[in-house]
Amino acid sequence: MIVVEGHVRLQDPADFDRVRTEAEAQIASSRAEGGCIDYTYAIDVLNPCIMRVLERWQSWEALDQHFQQPHMKPWRAALSGIKFVERSLRAHEVSETREV
Repeated sequence: MIVVEGHVRLQDPADFDRVRTEAEAQIASSRAEGGCIDYTYAIDVLNPCIMRVLERWQSWEALDQHFQQPHMKPWRAALSGIKFVERSLRAHEVSETREV
């Protein structure tokens, strides 16, 4: 399993509301992709400028195909209209999962 995790820090906390409709479409389209296990964005409770990202994919190939999907184009266009202070996203290959 591939886990993508991290965050983006928005300059203005209202920016997420400006792209909420596009974010909802991006999430729904991504979750419908073959190989997608989960795809989630969340606003940090203590800092509304931080959007947390968590994705789980069956394979590197599924993640690579995700970036080529047609629904990525309107999502990237929507994001081009907001300013990010920071972006930190990493992908990890997970070999074992345990309940905690």
